[in-house]
Amino acid sequence: MPQKILFILLLTTSLNAFAQEMQEGFTYLETGKYSKALVFFETILQQYPKNKTARLCYGRAVGLSGDADKALAIFSTLKKEYTNSYEIKLNYAEALLWAKKYDSAEIFYEKLVTEDPKSFPATLGYANTLSNLKKYKKALDYVNRALQIQKGNPNALTSRKYIRLGYASTFNQNKRYQKALQLLDDNLVDYPNDMDSQLNKANIYLVTDSLTKAKMVYTALATNPKDSIIALNGLALVAHKSFKNKKALKLSNEAIHKVERYKDDQKLYYPTQERYVQALLWNKKFIPAKNKLKNLGELYPDHIGVWSLLATYGMYTGNFKTSIKEYNRILNKDSTAFDGNLGIANGYRAVGKDMQAYSALFKTLTYYPKQPDAEQLIATLKKTHSPWIEQKTAFTFDNGNNEAIHASLMANLPFSTKFKTTLGHTYRTTRNTLTKNKAFTNELSLSLLYKLSGMFSLATKGGISQSNALTNDYTQWTGELLLQTKPYRLQNLAASYQRILQDFNADLIEREIVMNNYSLNYTMGTTINLGWYTQYMYTSQSDTNKRNLLFTSLFYSFLDRPAIKTGINYQHITFKNQVPSIYFSPAKFNVVEVFLDMTSTQTKKWFYAASMAAGYQYIDDTPASTTFRTEGKLGYLATDRFIATLYGKYSTIASATAAGFRFTEFGILLKWYFLRNPIFNKKIMALDN
Repeated sequence: MPQKILFILLLTTSLNAFAQEMQEGFTYLETGKYSKALVFFETILQQYPKNKTARLCYGRAVGLSGDADKALAIFSTLKKEYTNSYEIKLNYAEALLWAKKYDSAEIFYEKLVTEDPKSFPATLGYANTLSNLKKYKKALDYVNRALQIQKGNPNALTSRKYIRLGYASTFNQNKRYQKALQLLDDNLVDYPNDMDSQLNKANIYLVTDSLTKAKMVYTALATNPKDSIIALNGLALVAHKSFKNKKALKLSNEAIHKVERYKDDQKLYYPTQERYVQALLWNKKFIPAKNKLKNLGELYPDHIGVWSLLATYGMYTGNFKTSIKEYNRILNKDSTAFDGNLGIANGYRAVGKDMQAYSALFKTLTYYPKQPDAEQLIATLKKTHSPWIEQKTAFTFDNGNNEAIHASLMANLPFSTKFKTTLGHTYRTTRNTLTKNKAFTNELSLSLLYKLSGMFSLATKGGISQSNALTNDYTQWTGELLLQTKPYRLQNLAASYQRILQDFNADLIEREIVMNNYSLNYTMGTTINLGWYTQYMYTSQSDTNKRNLLFTSLFYSFLDRPAIKTGINYQHITFKNQVPSIYFSPAKFNVVEVFLDMTSTQTKKWFYAASMAAGYQYIDDTPASTTFRTEGKLGYLATDRFIATLYGKYSTIASATAAGFRFTEFGILLKWYFLRNPIFNKKIMALDN
């Protein structure tokens, strides 16, 4: 046998033996046992330090074990030694991906697919690189090319699934929901009932208020015990968004019982506990929510989600300072946390720190571009601080033959989140159809409001009122000073002084009666739907008469949407002097009544409010007589900046008018936000760095 042929045979035998010797390491790499592969190929390289295959496999083991930079260095060296090796170029490109050097990887993979358009690993690697760069359209094109090269390849199908998920997320973010849904439906062709795609579809349906479709998606997920828990958590959220909070709690309670067998699965167990606490809060069951939060805090002492729930609990119970503290705790651990950034914005708004709220919202949008909740809250805040004009026209008549037409125009101009002014003009004409007596009043006023802090605000108003009556023309100044504060959570206290004129009818206008009102108003809310409102007013009049007025109301809210509350009112009035021929002025007057109020939400085009009350009134020592009053309004949001409201009211309570008559009033209210943004919008936008 020639010596050359003998050498080739010996070399082939040696290479086969070497390949068989490395087969164990190949198996480790193929089965994902990267640490064992690392040790194996380290040993091989001690014997064969220059072997290309061993070095390549070692580099892969290093990279797949988590040391991307070291792997990249290994393949960089190999690439210099074997400049024409396509296999080494592929591994170098993959190492760029491991090291998250996506820009460099994109350039390198582009060269590889140009060099060999039929290379499956190059085409798939390029698609994955583009996906990491969020160039989803091009990524989807190249992953489809990879699947043309190797039809049905599981790795390529998995990549295509996640590329579609990312692409759908981009469309969702830009509110192109149908495009997003189409991509998710395409995923469900490849992977029927895929959990990720289904949950993303459900999220889109929730955002777009397609709640029936969201319910269908969650129901379809319940194909096994674990997925049925995920479905129940989703269905509870759908019920909440449908304003069926009792049903939400029932569904969440069912999920809580089912998840007990999966305590070791934190990805399932914790979200179920979280949804249960949320459902308790939605139903204002604050004591069990607090107890559950205590248990979760012991189980997950460092879990951001628990801190977020504690903050949410504070928001629901009016403990806003605690909420802000918890949100800051979240942000100290993770500055990009969505719950922390959006939550603290709501917390700042609740305590009157609107500029801080803007700043937090802009930060939220930095991390989560076009996030709808953050965008909506910014729009709401800006509307609160935008200038508006309001025009009111009303017609009043009573059974004492008095008629009046009232027209007012107000312009509100906020100069900052803390300071605003209101300029108003009121014109009122009144006459008595029996006596033919007429009178007119014109008043021009300027109001200033300044928020000293989130807990205190000071308002002042000054005006000039000109009156023209049958035998008396005069000019008087009017004014008001108001201090509002929140002494404790869920409580409001206001003290005020007010100087006004009696202008209900022509006779009173002619007498030029000035009223100096000194008032205290106190409101207390609770976490059990009970509320209490009390007003005390002392009035000193220019005709030397004195009045004391006490009004108190205890009420209970038993529905949130529409807001419905019922309760009992009590009113007590005394006058020092009785002048019944001029105005209603009994020595003592008492009213007891029960009432029912209903108010719709103003988030839709149409909104309404209605109230009714009935009871008894006691005037001096005369027998009790029945009382009835009702009031209603119907409003329409023509645009997001223009609101029209019709209203009407009727009362038989003697104290409802200065003259002690039954009266009826109806009118129209028009409100226009004449600027889309606050006048200090540049200062707001400067916070968006």
